[in-house]
Amino acid sequence: MNTLPFAKPSDRLSDGLVYRFRLRPLTLRAPGDPAPFDVGSEELVVDCVFSSPNGGGQEGTCTTPEGATVSFAVNDPEGGSGSGVRAFAGPRWDPFIMDAPAALKTIATGELAFTDPGSIFLDGKNVLSLVVELDAALLDGADLVGVVAETLTRGVFNVRIERVGRPEVKNLMLAPKQFDPVNRDLEIRDLYNLEDAFHLGGAYRGAYRARLNANLAFWDGLDGKTDWPANGNGDHPLTELVLGDFLAVDVTKPYAENGSFLEIELAARRGEAHETCGGRAPNDDVMDLIFTQLVNGGNGPVISDGVDQSSRPASRAFPYLSPPNPDPPEPPEHI
Repeated sequence: MNTLPFAKPSDRLSDGLVYRFRLRPLTLRAPGDPAPFDVGSEELVVDCVFSSPNGGGQEGTCTTPEGATVSFAVNDPEGGSGSGVRAFAGPRWDPFIMDAPAALKTIATGELAFTDPGSIFLDGKNVLSLVVELDAALLDGADLVGVVAETLTRGVFNVRIERVGRPEVKNLMLAPKQFDPVNRDLEIRDLYNLEDAFHLGGAYRGAYRARLNANLAFWDGLDGKTDWPANGNGDHPLTELVLGDFLAVDVTKPYAENGSFLEIELAARRGEAHETCGGRAPNDDVMDLIFTQLVNGGNGPVISDGVDQSSRPASRAFPYLSPPNPDPPEPPEHI
């Protein structure tokens, strides 16, 4: 989980938040179903909280699904471990791979604005990272699980502030309002963040669906042809998949440095068995896959944003993400 874009090396995690990982078992539906998974009601939760920074130091504590606690010092690369959980927290070099200004220009102009090469927006910026390893034995026999990360207020009542499953769903698929003839005046992002990723409420489900139908159709039309024709209800074929906004992970399948993102979901659409663990590997250039699926459904050339890897790729050793940039770029006045 990465939070606080443009973090300084001295920044610490909030003592007023709960940083939460939620996992639920998934069952594959019939091949080609627009919503590929049934989500189980059983839930495993890892909650992490942090002390108030004291003289630059900070302590973190994660509570495991079985109720045990794991403590660690923020910024200690060894982290803390116990009861099947290992955790690290602290500033890290932002590993995300995307030419964000080009993506936003594409939305603004209605024309693909990617160049070769592109550039990572303010490359070298830091984020506050929370890395949690979970022993598969804690999944209580579940092989295929959905994973979502959340931040919530800390106290008697926990209010969800933000959540993330797949990358850029909110920024590129939900946030643009100009293509939505139903809810053009509705600022939908904050409402969506409040929702339970595994069980959307009924109040705004229609609004989310209308926004996705409109925006996904926009992306599909950028190459001048329709690869994702709407169904009889006017729904884009990817809308239900996107509404289930969590990563799907199969712990029985091998890890893949590249190509595992959306592999489970797309294989299910084709009626084929998936071959990888799914999820999202830190060094995987997932945005090229997302843009390609949105624009041509994989029926045409790769739609690349012109950036293929981070300038500081993740490693294969805990805590995986690269140390923070000691002199990161200053954030812009407006993003």
